[in-house]
Amino acid sequence: MRTDLRTDSRNNDLVTVAHLADFDEIIDTRSESEFAEDHVPGAVNYPVLNDAERARVGTLYKQVSAFDAKKLGAALVSRNIARHIETAFAQRPRTWRPLVYCWRGGSRSSAMTHVLQQVGWRAARLEGGYKTYRRAVIADLEIMPRRYRWCVVCGLTGSGKSRLLRALAQRGAQVLDLEALAAHRGSVLGNLPGEPQPAQKMFDSLIWSALRGFDAAKPVFVEAESKKIGNLRVPQSLIAAMWDSVCVQLDASINLRVDMLMDEYRHFVTDAGLLGAQLDCLAAHYGQQQITAWKEVADRGEWHTLVRALLEMHYDPAYTRSTLKHYPQLAEGVTCTIMANDDAAFEDVATQCLFDVAKHFAVR
Repeated sequence: MRTDLRTDSRNNDLVTVAHLADFDEIIDTRSESEFAEDHVPGAVNYPVLNDAERARVGTLYKQVSAFDAKKLGAALVSRNIARHIETAFAQRPRTWRPLVYCWRGGSRSSAMTHVLQQVGWRAARLEGGYKTYRRAVIADLEIMPRRYRWCVVCGLTGSGKSRLLRALAQRGAQVLDLEALAAHRGSVLGNLPGEPQPAQKMFDSLIWSALRGFDAAKPVFVEAESKKIGNLRVPQSLIAAMWDSVCVQLDASINLRVDMLMDEYRHFVTDAGLLGAQLDCLAAHYGQQQITAWKEVADRGEWHTLVRALLEMHYDPAYTRSTLKHYPQLAEGVTCTIMANDDAAFEDVATQCLFDVAKHFAVR
């Protein structure tokens, strides 16, 4: 990644991706749909042309002329920038230093940056815009995972791996919570109600941003995941680094796992249609007769029976096969046991886990 800061007289407002943290605010001037697909983490969307306006300008360009399209575009951009200054930016202090970007670092970000500079703010522009940023993310994700000492939390479904990660983070440990970033719990039943997954590019950006914040001298805890979390792909370089890492085996009895899963997936109890649709995804593996039987158990409200059956028949065998295949250091790692479904139990295990992992690394 380039780390230079342009200082020549012609481009003294251009900075590179390496300088994102140097600014008070990052402004994305692209349209709302462009922003929704992906953006620099932490950026705020202040379009100089929204989706409808871009369509109007594009249609005029194709059907009439470039000159007429530019006239319309200039008027719309001017009005939008003025509105942002009068509203969103009205209370920004004289010392405010924003970084502005658009798709390629061209006219949209140039217009916004110019006006902000004329006001007196120390605005700068991201060289190459979003496209350059995206290339940096792709390149960095190929090499960044290898910089860190990973501790992969393994354990059968329902053993509380995500809860342990949260408890570790509360104790100051470095944690990469991929399921939180992906808005998905990582299984067939893992969709979070009312919370769609981000686009793949946005998921990449969130991982990239998290990795940039880690200290390579300290371990990073992450949950064992497959190559996909819901509809999103985990970067292959990260998966490879995880497979070659120290493991933390989290154990819990099957009865305790059923109880924790009942808490975690409570929304299925109130939405039988949602559960049925998710169970149908398993029909190719177990046949329609078994799926119908599971649905009948759910219809009778026998939730503990259903969860235990799914664990014993589907989740546990699949997870065990995958873990043994991909984590060769599992047997040599750290083992922790959850004894109760409460925060205090996870706090105790997190404390012991940090101690055991530190000792493990010390003797390696």
